[in-house]
Amino acid sequence: MPYTKEDGGRLNNFAVEPKMYTAEPPSQAEKRNYVILSMLGALVIGGTIAIAVFASNVS
Repeated sequence: MPYTKEDGGRLNNFAVEPKMYTAEPPSQAEKRNYVILSMLGALVIGGTIAIAVFASNVS
């Protein structure tokens, strides 16, 4: 584990913070993929709800 050394020679075992970076905005292809995946997810959820409604009314 890395330690930080203070002026007086004392060692601290506080966590060393990682380097920060800025996030890049999504590209057009990534945006398109997000839309496609969200539509597929909505279809899966809608289909699951439809199956549950159908199965509960089958008595």
